[in-house]
Amino acid sequence: MVDCLVDRGDEVMVLDDLSTGSRENLEHQPPEAPIEFVEGSTTDSDLVGELMREADRCFHLASAVGVKLVVEQPLASLLRNARGCDVVTAAAARTGTRLLFTSTSEIYGKDSTGALAEDSDRRLGPPTTSRWLYANTKVYGEMLAYAYHREMGAENVVVRLFNTVGPRQSGAYGMVLPTFAAQALIGDPLTVYGDGMQSRCFAHVYDSLDAILRLMDADAATGNVYNVGSSLELTILDLATRVIERASSSSQVKLVRFEDAYDDGFEELGRRRPDTRALQMLTGWSPKRSIERTIDDVLAHQRRRVGMPASA
Repeated sequence: MVDCLVDRGDEVMVLDDLSTGSRENLEHQPPEAPIEFVEGSTTDSDLVGELMREADRCFHLASAVGVKLVVEQPLASLLRNARGCDVVTAAAARTGTRLLFTSTSEIYGKDSTGALAEDSDRRLGPPTTSRWLYANTKVYGEMLAYAYHREMGAENVVVRLFNTVGPRQSGAYGMVLPTFAAQALIGDPLTVYGDGMQSRCFAHVYDSLDAILRLMDADAATGNVYNVGSSLELTILDLATRVIERASSSSQVKLVRFEDAYDDGFEELGRRRPDTRALQMLTGWSPKRSIERTIDDVLAHQRRRVGMPASA
């Protein structure tokens, strides 16, 4: 996000508590780049209010994210997401700052019937299952954005991201593609949970950012929600096979039971495929990068991270 904004000539303030992020993601930028980094939390109302008064646009990306993190730390994930949404959305409304809130395909719950449109019904499991608390905090954020728009005229846009992946993404919290890439490069088995037939649509981060920036700049997008993601549906087993092939790896696939991989509070989903017609009709957006390009970019980043030759 910062790279894209700087490249188009914007000045950028980054607020991050570094709980899951890293300063390394900005180190490639030159010292003179128009970037101000503030270490702090979206739950700090005074700090957020101060920064919001200096901003023309706010991209609210901060969230406890990743199935592993949410299942292992349900209380912290719930409070961080909900309180952050409260603080950021209120500050944007007070200052008249246009806000883009990044939601998630997780809000659809267990609906695996096909391409999911923005007005598709939600079907969640019980609130005692930790996975659904993340979905509910994101729905809460969406509802806040809509309510502030409806009652106060706040210029809020909501995007639901479907499995955005790419370089610099961490596998530490259950993200599948960087995990597979790291395993393939060192020859470890690629751990596929369940039977591997669950499917997802993986969008390159730069394609997702293209959509996000178009929506932020579109006046007609305010007050609405848009799905952002690829239409190419892959099983996790197929993704693992493709990563092994692109990495020229000797790794094998290892199937692991969900019960052995996650604590209580996990529930797996069958399919996730977005209907992006609303986004396409408004902005003309379509993804440009293939899954092969996406895998190659993730592999290249993993090689640089551990000091492997580019041709490895």
